[in-house]
Amino acid sequence: MSIVVNHLVKKYGTQIAVNDLSFSLEKGEIVGFLGPNGAGKSTTMKMITGSIEPDGGSIEVSGINMSKDPIACKSKLGYLAEANPHYYDLYIKEYLQFVAAVHHCHNLQAQIKKVIEQVGLGPEQHKKIGQLSKGYKQRVGLAAAIIHEPDVLILDEPTTGLDPNQIIEIRQLIKDLGQNKTVLFSSHILQEIEAICSRVIIIHKGNLVANQPIHELNQSSSLEAVFRSLTGAISV
Repeated sequence: MSIVVNHLVKKYGTQIAVNDLSFSLEKGEIVGFLGPNGAGKSTTMKMITGSIEPDGGSIEVSGINMSKDPIACKSKLGYLAEANPHYYDLYIKEYLQFVAAVHHCHNLQAQIKKVIEQVGLGPEQHKKIGQLSKGYKQRVGLAAAIIHEPDVLILDEPTTGLDPNQIIEIRQLIKDLGQNKTVLFSSHILQEIEAICSRVIIIHKGNLVANQPIHELNQSSSLEAVFRSLTGAISV
């Protein structure tokens, strides 16, 4: 298994953000991670990437336990956060060189050139990050997430700010990456999940409410109707 989450718990004061959550992902899977706002999705993703520590449970990435060897575990991960931070005064190539150096990448210039082509940053590659549109800033974040060729990608709303053509291009890139990587992909756009993912995990109020292949969930109703039913909006 590429990702194993076991009985994960996270509390903020008296609020339980993630409640005894368990699931796993295999290599080559692109899995949609769904839930309404406040369900605990971003908190879970931050725990998987080691950005915050859980209050209970365990996380393994590529067979490495996050709490026992966080640096080795993080080296297997690429993470695109929903609030995608950047150094606006750096040029794109400068920023990617910095990220690649942090990850001890070899052949830095060749790797930078490769990811710029992969995510479609070519026309803008000589600009500072602060000069880019929101969509191109998102592409820089995705380039930074994949530059060290991680085994596992955690993508939190990766198409935010992209226009329809860019969304189609990034969807295809995620599909291509998912052929030999594991991808956990969060989005509020259910059509994106259906277009990209083979399986969905749905959480509500920190609890797991579904973990099934999309074709099974769609047998009796649409993914939208299933989602709304499981998160308390309507009955299917």
